[in-house]
Amino acid sequence: MFCASPLSTLIHDQAKKYGERTAMMYRDYEKNVWKKISWNEFSKRVRLASNAMLKLGVGVQENMAVFSQNMPECLITDFAAYGIRAVTIPFYATSSEMQVKYMVSDASIRYIFVGEQYQYDTALRVQQLAPRVEKLILMTSDIERDERDTTSITYDEFLALGEGLPFDDEVNKRTAGLKEDDLANILYTSGTTGLSKGVMLTHRMYNAAFKGHEGALPLSDKDLVMNFLPFTHVFERGWTYLCLVYGATLAVNLKPTDVLNSMKEVHPTCMCAVPRFWEKVYSGVKEKIRNSSAVQRLLIHDALKVGREYNVTYRMNGKKPPLALELKYRFYERTIIALLLQNLGLERANFFPTAGAAIPKEVEEFVHAAGIMMIAGYGLTESTATVSCDRWNQKISLGSVGRVLNGVQVSFGENNEVLLKGDTITKGYYRKAEVTERSIDKDGWFHTGDAGYMKDGELYLTDRIKDLFKTSNGKYIAPQLLESKLSVDRFVDQIVIIADRRKFVSALVIPEYDVLMKAAKEHGRTFSSRAEMCADPDINKFMMFRLDTLQQEFAHYEQVKRITLLPEPFSLEKGELTNTLKVKRPVLNENYKDIIDKMYED
Repeated sequence: MFCASPLSTLIHDQAKKYGERTAMMYRDYEKNVWKKISWNEFSKRVRLASNAMLKLGVGVQENMAVFSQNMPECLITDFAAYGIRAVTIPFYATSSEMQVKYMVSDASIRYIFVGEQYQYDTALRVQQLAPRVEKLILMTSDIERDERDTTSITYDEFLALGEGLPFDDEVNKRTAGLKEDDLANILYTSGTTGLSKGVMLTHRMYNAAFKGHEGALPLSDKDLVMNFLPFTHVFERGWTYLCLVYGATLAVNLKPTDVLNSMKEVHPTCMCAVPRFWEKVYSGVKEKIRNSSAVQRLLIHDALKVGREYNVTYRMNGKKPPLALELKYRFYERTIIALLLQNLGLERANFFPTAGAAIPKEVEEFVHAAGIMMIAGYGLTESTATVSCDRWNQKISLGSVGRVLNGVQVSFGENNEVLLKGDTITKGYYRKAEVTERSIDKDGWFHTGDAGYMKDGELYLTDRIKDLFKTSNGKYIAPQLLESKLSVDRFVDQIVIIADRRKFVSALVIPEYDVLMKAAKEHGRTFSSRAEMCADPDINKFMMFRLDTLQQEFAHYEQVKRITLLPEPFSLEKGELTNTLKVKRPVLNENYKDIIDKMYED
């Protein structure tokens, strides 16, 4: 029977079991090598950090922030905090000053662990505005400190506070006193109005999630797992903790842009990813095929065709492939498919959880055809990640998000909204009783805002009910907040954000035609029509510059990357506006589909 250690003792218990075996590795960019950290060393640093936190006076259930890209220190800090019943709040490495200031204030944070220069600079500005912040702990050594900064310390200096383990008795006392309903994390997500909501994750929720995954995934201590998504993201966070529970080795990818190179160097067996990652892989393979010789193209196409029939048509449906197909697939598996996987660094692939957005059917088919076991799933921050996932030993249907996790109850409400219950489901949002009351009904069901249905034991999602957009990278976008900010520009009459299930944010813009035409004329540019003006590259660059100026306070992933200026305003006649002149987004998406699609052409 599976039994996971609690988060408060997990690393120490695993160190007793695995000793000098590698727990995690990371790239040393100065020496250009991957460095290893053993379970014993991991445990030692966690113990030092727990003592250091007590030296700083961190209290029971006190909130601390981790504002960083992925690095081993993030995990050391997390597990050190759990050992003394403290709470960690991860900030996205790209969070804006406005967002950080809000979270620091909302959670009454005294200590912020920062990763690199951007996080340090942002946190320092916030510290100057929020006197409660006492100290920044710098997790990398190459940060250039501001001359006005008199309180920050390096991570080595922080760990040195715990040397000799002066507070170990208190650490043990707190560990023993941990309660399942203690908070472990607060993860801030954007609400429908754009205001952040702190999702409360407890130790009970994590323990239930670990238990619920028993038998669902072919994960073991033989796996080497690449950490690619930010630890701030509940998907990567929950997955990483599960991997540690099973004793797998982590390869922490410090820079997201380096992941493809990291994969070739480390050769992971597992990695969780959002669909956008596989979309890029799919596009890269298609480009490689286009640049191949006629014979190579023929062979690759046939290999993928055979792989699709073998894996998708037969294996995923629990059917035994015919012998001729089996033999042909085994040949391609050792040759063409093996070469494709080798070029990606995935020749040792075990399985790859994928969630966070809808997976395009052609991409899901391609991944399976290439012999990669993609485990599609569905989850939310509020459900400690997994609600459902494909089961490697049961039928898998393309387009589904798998089978519901053990211990999670699913029901369907009005408009087929997916409703959830269970120990993995949050009890609410931090210091937001009214929002919690709107999200969890009187019968205890959490309302996800996603519509769906069950078929043959598998969950399918159809629409998003709640008024939030989610990019294909799994990031939430609050359109109204962005639109209200950008529409204040004097050259903008109306702006509509496009982002849901797209790889970045774009916008349809109705300019103030007369104002823009006049300004252009003052600069020596005249146009015979609105259409001519809206299509002009210089006008588009000018408008994009103005929007960029206004959206600086937003995180990078929230910012509009491309725009289209429309020569005619939205109209009631075309069904694009309500009687109160609010835009009908589904109608706009349909009426301007070609224009929108063009903005996403690579």
